[in-house]
Amino acid sequence: MTTYLPTLKQLQYLVSLKDHGHFGRAADACFVTQSTLSAGLRELESLIGVTLVERTRRVVRFTPLGLRISEKAQRVLREAEELSDMARAAGKPLCGELRMGVIPTIAPFLLPRILPDLRAEWPELKLFLREETTNAACDSLHRGHVDCVLLALPYHCGDIASVDLFEDRLYVAFPQGEQAHLPDVITPDQIDEKRLLLLEDGHCLKDHALAACNRPELRAEATMMGTSLHTLVQMVDNGLGITLLPKMAIDAGLLDNTHIDARPLASQYPSRTISLVWRKGSPCEKEFHLLAETLTNIYQKKFKPLEAASGAA
Repeated sequence: MTTYLPTLKQLQYLVSLKDHGHFGRAADACFVTQSTLSAGLRELESLIGVTLVERTRRVVRFTPLGLRISEKAQRVLREAEELSDMARAAGKPLCGELRMGVIPTIAPFLLPRILPDLRAEWPELKLFLREETTNAACDSLHRGHVDCVLLALPYHCGDIASVDLFEDRLYVAFPQGEQAHLPDVITPDQIDEKRLLLLEDGHCLKDHALAACNRPELRAEATMMGTSLHTLVQMVDNGLGITLLPKMAIDAGLLDNTHIDARPLASQYPSRTISLVWRKGSPCEKEFHLLAETLTNIYQKKFKPLEAASGAA
């Protein structure tokens, strides 16, 4: 008896529809027409003999079985992608396509300074970048949308492996002249919690800043309203408060043409750890270690002084 199995393309259509919740957007993500995607899903339903998606004019609603099958399809697609990864890893290192997620508090400050050197050292590497908040980046990693993520630890990102690249010190930023009485290094107890501005939820830097200060009342008192570091800097420059900024951003010129002073934070954990993370058990683990080593070496050349991270998870 012949058994007809779903194709990877059909599973891709199903997962895309689950991710986007809209036939048109799902088709765009798969680079096909809406009619092609819809026909592929009907063929899949006919093949397995069940309804996966309830279609109405306004909403796309997955059946309970459709939800379970889409989750399984996502795992099947990820395993299929890893077949290609295994073949690539057996050949030349760091060549071909690599999809890397990067969080917004790293991407604009680090990438412009390291990518030219990375391209020069590994010219056959085609690096596709995806900028997302930490929550979204970790989700993309486990869904197989990206192969690895450049983010800041500590942060719970699921079942991952990681290599620490370097430490990124936190600085207290305030309007010029406002904190003239404070020492060159600022301790958490010298921070006015009623004037502290932090990034909104979804950005791990908010949690790193609060952990570095180790003052529980800051979580309740701090005004968490910034959507980006650039927004926070504009608010501080206009005298609306103070904030915490990573040294990486300051070195990249974030405070240029502003009237803001910044002094290092002195605490038990005054920095965040910039790391490269990937799904545990990935066949490209050796490549990721090589990429991490390359990124660390480039950072040492571009950013001085280097505060080296220790160890790898």
